[in-house]
Amino acid sequence: MGTVRAAFRDECARLEGVLRGLDAADLDRPTPCPPWAVRDLLAHVRTGAGRLVGMLAAPAPERAEVDAAGYFGAAKFAPDVDRDRIDGARREARELAGVPEVAEGFARAWRAADAAVAAEPPGRVVRTRHGDAMALTEFLRTRVVEVAVHGLDLADALDRRPWLTPTAATVVADLLADGRAVPDGLGWDALTLVRKATGRVPLTDAERAVLDRTGFRWLSFGG
Repeated sequence: MGTVRAAFRDECARLEGVLRGLDAADLDRPTPCPPWAVRDLLAHVRTGAGRLVGMLAAPAPERAEVDAAGYFGAAKFAPDVDRDRIDGARREARELAGVPEVAEGFARAWRAADAAVAAEPPGRVVRTRHGDAMALTEFLRTRVVEVAVHGLDLADALDRRPWLTPTAATVVADLLADGRAVPDGLGWDALTLVRKATGRVPLTDAERAVLDRTGFRWLSFGG
């Protein structure tokens, strides 16, 4: 839990710092996640980062049934789920008019979630809004993925260098690669693995050749 919680805290704190430095025009920039503008994507990230507050207030399931890799299955990306996700974020974005409200809203959400996690015993199990029973640590791992990967999208939208923190990069890369080492022929660091594996940066022909030769595969969201 300690490593994953540190990654969550680090990545959220880094994003919070970025948000406090935005100007009003930044919120209306388009993102790589259409039809969302920056304000919509931030509403989605805020909701995801704070999700554990309500989950930890609910009764705990008896046992975990899904891990972090299993959480990102096809059902989470079905058309109706996608529509609800898109529309919900846009509705929530309209409630936070300016940069101070957006920054404070995200800060309150992730800090409340972190405090709720800190109050729980080891081995706590939670139930997601999709009905999955998961170990708290495993669900928190999915929150690191959400904040970190969408942080790449936000950096792109804002014309910034990626700010992915080392702790979050390690957690996300380990999940994507199922703990396996990246083949030497690729020469990728954790940030590059995250960007390539999630489709944020396209693969080159040479990289595809190495992947075919080594059989190296990663977690496919929605697969």
